[in-house]
Amino acid sequence: MRLDDGKQPYRFVLKEQGVFGFAGLYDEWTDSKGDILRSCTIITTQPNELVQSVHDRMPVILEKDAVDEWLDPGVTKTEHVLGLLRPYPAGLMNSYPVSKAVGNVRSTDAGLIEEVHLNSK
Repeated sequence: MRLDDGKQPYRFVLKEQGVFGFAGLYDEWTDSKGDILRSCTIITTQPNELVQSVHDRMPVILEKDAVDEWLDPGVTKTEHVLGLLRPYPAGLMNSYPVSKAVGNVRSTDAGLIEEVHLNSK
């Protein structure tokens, strides 16, 4: 949602409020100087109905039964892995607006995840 003074940040949570996993990739390699480089990324997908009003993509949140599959190095069929990269069901999530202070890297207060009224600072 776009407001006159910038974007309104939102917090997205799972209704069950348990631990969850994102689909991601990790790589480690050695450059020409012999330095080990490590990198990682979170994979995104199209947004579900809840997220689409705020953004045009969302992280792939893995459903519980998909986490072990995602981490299994024996799963190598591309079509099977691609089947795991889908939007998380919107009905299993909640969202609410949070303080615009989350956009400031110096802001570290735990209150940043508290719900705020729209158009508040």
